[in-house]
Amino acid sequence: MKVRIDSERCQGHGRCYDLASELFGEDDEGYGRVLAAGEVPDGLERTARLAVANCPERSIEIV
Repeated sequence: MKVRIDSERCQGHGRCYDLASELFGEDDEGYGRVLAAGEVPDGLERTARLAVANCPERSIEIV
Protein backbone atom coordinates (compact mmCIF):
# COMPACT_ATOMS: atom_id res chain seq x y z
CA MET A 1 0.00 0.00 0.00
CA LYS A 2 1.16 3.51 -0.82
CA VAL A 3 -0.18 7.00 -0.12
CA ARG A 4 0.25 10.21 -2.05
CA ILE A 5 -0.75 13.85 -1.62
CA ASP A 6 -2.06 15.97 -4.47
CA SER A 7 -0.03 19.12 -3.81
CA GLU A 8 -2.41 21.25 -5.86
CA ARG A 9 -5.31 20.40 -3.56
CA CYS A 10 -3.46 20.49 -0.22
CA GLN A 11 -4.23 23.64 1.78
CA GLY A 12 -1.88 22.91 4.69
CA HIS A 13 -4.39 22.05 7.41
CA GLY A 14 -1.90 19.54 8.82
CA ARG A 15 -4.35 16.85 9.80
CA CYS A 16 -2.36 14.22 7.92
CA TYR A 17 0.82 14.73 9.91
CA ASP A 18 -1.07 15.29 13.16
CA LEU A 19 -2.92 11.98 12.77
CA ALA A 20 -0.24 9.95 11.00
CA SER A 21 3.19 11.39 11.75
CA GLU A 22 4.73 8.04 10.80
CA LEU A 23 3.52 8.55 7.21
CA PHE A 24 3.37 12.32 6.70
CA GLY A 25 5.42 15.37 7.55
CA GLU A 26 5.26 19.04 6.72
CA ASP A 27 7.29 21.01 4.22
CA ASP A 28 8.86 24.42 4.86
CA GLU A 29 5.52 26.14 4.24
CA GLY A 30 3.41 23.83 6.41
CA TYR A 31 1.92 21.74 3.61
CA GLY A 32 1.73 17.97 3.97
CA ARG A 33 4.35 15.75 2.41
CA VAL A 34 4.65 12.00 2.22
CA LEU A 35 7.49 10.29 4.07
CA ALA A 36 9.37 7.14 2.98
CA ALA A 37 8.33 7.37 -0.68
CA GLY A 38 4.72 6.84 0.32
CA GLU A 39 5.18 3.24 1.40
CA VAL A 40 2.82 2.33 4.23
CA PRO A 41 4.54 -0.11 6.60
CA ASP A 42 2.67 -3.18 7.80
CA GLY A 43 0.41 -2.29 10.69
CA LEU A 44 -0.13 1.34 9.64
CA GLU A 45 -2.83 0.74 7.03
CA ARG A 46 -5.56 1.90 9.41
CA THR A 47 -3.59 5.06 10.20
CA ALA A 48 -3.24 5.79 6.48
CA ARG A 49 -6.99 5.41 5.99
CA LEU A 50 -7.62 7.72 8.96
CA ALA A 51 -5.49 10.43 7.36
CA VAL A 52 -7.31 10.01 4.03
CA ALA A 53 -10.71 10.26 5.73
CA ASN A 54 -9.75 13.39 7.67
CA CYS A 55 -8.25 15.47 4.88
CA PRO A 56 -10.68 18.36 4.29
CA GLU A 57 -9.56 18.80 0.67
CA ARG A 58 -9.45 15.08 -0.08
CA SER A 59 -5.90 15.59 -1.31
CA ILE A 60 -4.60 12.26 0.08
CA GLU A 61 -5.18 9.01 -1.72
CA ILE A 62 -4.21 5.39 -1.27
CA VAL A 63 -2.68 3.83 -4.36
